[in-house]
Amino acid sequence: SLFVLNVRRCDRCTRTPHRFRTRNRSRAFPRMIAMLINCVAEKTTAHGSEIMSVAFSPDGTKIVSGSYDGTIKVWDSTGKLELLSEKTNAHSDWVMSVAFSLDGTKIVSGSHDKTIKVWDLGKLELLSEKMNAHSGDINSVAFSPDGTKIVSGSDDKTIKVWDSDKLEQLSEKTNAHSREIMSVAFSPDGTKIVSGSFDKTIKVWDSGAPRALKSPLLGQN
Repeated sequence: SLFVLNVRRCDRCTRTPHRFRTRNRSRAFPRMIAMLINCVAEKTTAHGSEIMSVAFSPDGTKIVSGSYDGTIKVWDSTGKLELLSEKTNAHSDWVMSVAFSLDGTKIVSGSHDKTIKVWDLGKLELLSEKMNAHSGDINSVAFSPDGTKIVSGSDDKTIKVWDSDKLEQLSEKTNAHSREIMSVAFSPDGTKIVSGSFDKTIKVWDSGAPRALKSPLLGQN
């Protein structure tokens, strides 16, 4: 028998949804319809190049975006995605990761220029920066829940934790993964860090002085 999932075209979005089909030969399933959540806003050509990272502000009223064009932009999320502020040439290379602080007053960005920068939300004024924060491209940055720390992950396979005010290094884990680290995040209580890598593993670390708390969770081939 054939199980078919139909997806309706979004009224506002221009991209045509995909149709997925899966076969199950052991038993029959009724035909089911699943609807995508409606597209409520869209901004075409929001950047001059590929957009690599987006995030909501904690209060949900704003969105930050980072792009291959080296630009960071802040948008009003409550209406028509109107541009509130932007920072051209925020980085000299691709902006790979952007994130809000929990109080919504700051934005952190990480780039392939190996730099981490912290910005004031209002006018995207630079508050602090760390040049050559990693020896490889930076792919992911995130604030701790209390806003006092920033974690970064890089192509150099290293995880680093920084003081968010002056971007002074607090701790690091070299060779945290065997390949590039693509994503890092704090736990809600700020005591742990999770990392994901091209090596197909997920690891959980103590955020104070990164050491593995859990055995690696291996991805499937």
